[in-house]
Amino acid sequence: MDNLSGKVVLVTGAAKRVGRGIALRLAREGARVAIHYHNSEEEARRTAQECGGAPLFRANLESVAAIERMFAELEERLGGLYGLVNNAARFARAHPLEITEADWDFIHSVNLKAVFFCCREAAKLMKKGGGGRIVNISSLGGIRPWAEHAHYCASKAGVIMLTRALAKAFAPDITVNSVAPGVIPFEDID
Repeated sequence: MDNLSGKVVLVTGAAKRVGRGIALRLAREGARVAIHYHNSEEEARRTAQECGGAPLFRANLESVAAIERMFAELEERLGGLYGLVNNAARFARAHPLEITEADWDFIHSVNLKAVFFCCREAAKLMKKGGGGRIVNISSLGGIRPWAEHAHYCASKAGVIMLTRALAKAFAPDITVNSVAPGVIPFEDID
């Protein structure tokens, strides 16, 4: 692992669950963690406090303009960016015959579109600083098909291929990798 001491790393969806765990670990490794959240302000504040008073960045990742504003604010407040962990994601269950356009867009706007635009904005900042690291959180659902989650599986498979394309585009100064964890139970799924 790189020496993260003092390096700025943004974690999207860092208020709860996996994102929170990633943020806490990065802080223990010495990174200057930046906490992104959208609606979970109370949890984000608690995570930020546990990360040594990490700065908070609120943004609706459905909006490219909001993503661009978040990265501009991050540069203004923290001076640059070394790492990005694209963790924010949505998960929903529906039979493919029942998935609507709105259902599809709800999942893909954050799980795939936002990942691309966060990578793009992060890479712009990282190039200014001489390089950096991007980690995109995919899912086992991007590798194995789940019948009741076609839209989710498609979004996470997209993250894997997007990661591969961006790794080639941004090399050698910026590395782009993805991690595909298995099912992680939490309170709002059975």
